[in-house]
Amino acid sequence: MRIAVLIEDRCKPKSDAYDYLKKWAGSCGGECIQMDDDKFRILESACPPCFIRAKHCPDDAVIVINLPAELKTDMIHRYSLNGFRLFRLPTPSKESVVGILGPNGMGKSTAFNILNGSIIPNLGDFEADDVWWEDAIESLPRGELRDFLKEVSDSEVTVALKPQYVDQIPKAVQGKVGQLLSSVDERNMYEETVEKLGLSHLLERDLDQLSGGELQRVAICATLLKDADVYFFDEPSSYLDIYERMRIVRILQELAETSRVIVIEHDLAVLDVLADLVHIVYGKKGAFGIFTPARTTRMAINAYLDGFLVEQNVRIRDKPIKFKKHTDRSNEIGNTVVEWGELEKKLGTFNLKTGNGKVHQSEVVGVVGPNGTGKTTMIKILAGEYEYDEGWVTANATVSYKPQHIDIDMDFTVQTWLDVEVGPRWRGGEYNVNVIRALGVDELLTKEVKNLSGGESQAVAIAICLGKEADLYLLDEPSAHLDANARMETAKAIRRTMESNEKAAFVIDHDVYFIDIVSDSLLVFEGEGGKHGIAEGPFHLREGMNRFLSQVDVTFRRDHDSKRPRINKASSRKDREQRAKGDFYSFDS
Repeated sequence: MRIAVLIEDRCKPKSDAYDYLKKWAGSCGGECIQMDDDKFRILESACPPCFIRAKHCPDDAVIVINLPAELKTDMIHRYSLNGFRLFRLPTPSKESVVGILGPNGMGKSTAFNILNGSIIPNLGDFEADDVWWEDAIESLPRGELRDFLKEVSDSEVTVALKPQYVDQIPKAVQGKVGQLLSSVDERNMYEETVEKLGLSHLLERDLDQLSGGELQRVAICATLLKDADVYFFDEPSSYLDIYERMRIVRILQELAETSRVIVIEHDLAVLDVLADLVHIVYGKKGAFGIFTPARTTRMAINAYLDGFLVEQNVRIRDKPIKFKKHTDRSNEIGNTVVEWGELEKKLGTFNLKTGNGKVHQSEVVGVVGPNGTGKTTMIKILAGEYEYDEGWVTANATVSYKPQHIDIDMDFTVQTWLDVEVGPRWRGGEYNVNVIRALGVDELLTKEVKNLSGGESQAVAIAICLGKEADLYLLDEPSAHLDANARMETAKAIRRTMESNEKAAFVIDHDVYFIDIVSDSLLVFEGEGGKHGIAEGPFHLREGMNRFLSQVDVTFRRDHDSKRPRINKASSRKDREQRAKGDFYSFDS
């Protein structure tokens, strides 16, 4: 089956793609490439020469793909002739947490909208005047998904959705936290749920005064208070520290005992311990997405990391994501880049204190600890945005800083943004290969900055940070809104940049996989969120992880096959053994 997908953003008038398609429109007797009112259509019955012409359209504005013929009967929905297509659906299962794992832009939102009844699947017939649930249901084999969609079509299923971008909530809803939560309480569980999520002290706070992590917990709480048959949680771990992530794991597993729960999650450590079954979704961003049948969580994550789906005989990634055995790199790091001692900073009622520390050339320092204990404050001191009250910092290093929240509203393209911030070096050389292409920024060049998704704006902001000339690079939560694959590529891009250019970096993040790949050492924060924080280190990675995870009270082992870190079940044999040895973060498989 051959499909042609046209990316309309790249085919606007005066673009190279527009001029190219206009040139070839109507050149064939079969009118394979058509133009109507500045809009183009590419027939999928096109003759071979026209398909070749379409494939060579500038700016990758046309994507031509050969798909297995058997998928034709599995098409669930299609938006237009050259628009996005979705193949197969995930299955909400009773008494299970069902995870969805895969890149953004593969149709997860479309799948959610079908499962909640907002979209009636057209089975690929986008020109149909009427679309009926009966046709879609009859096309499916007998089983749990077919039965579920029958209930959806009969309006017998109620749905609650936790949105992806919680930072947009204050723009849509005004008022205080308590008012919002009480207004959606359909289960009469307001006080209990608020307590579970640690929100009692925020009830009189205005929504626009909340941090990203606080907004995330409020959004989760609001979703839990609704009386629904199916609960969808889109990236519930974003902005949460590992303490809070483990709390959410327990809450969602408890919810799954009485309701169907589906979770999109890019933190693989969280997904591993949270989900009972996982659907992988793969395809081409903006072109098509394919859901695989559900696998056990371990098998699904390992297959995703390997990049090869054995049952489908499909490679979904050019190369596997590997977790290598960590070695002592102390002989490889260079001179000191920045050094500090006995810092103290007061912000209102909050107080941060640090010990003495330093970071060297070619070294990446992971920054870990609970939310609200001063990680961002410390980074802003190093960036020169905050003055410290006590202590000292060497001031001879130039700094490039990517903040936690990226608020952009610019009326120009990504290409122009890169030209302004980085200059011409982004167009070629090592930086282009190791950062621009590795993060997928090269596919966003013609896109308006203000129209970027959360993950896309994050990728561009990281690329710009790494592209500036500096001695010290500071990145605050770079994994936020990135899918699992993008997170791993970002971690490797940061490491390559520091090693090849002999620079230093601090990286704040809560994704243990990300920290495992990117870090040489750890700066560990302790304290009470919003009140006080203490920063100790940097420690060697193993020592720092053991110190940090002993506070969190979880242990990690290594997967035998993939060598990835996995959370041990509480009180399991492996958990007890590692605790007895003080080995909270095992480096052995």
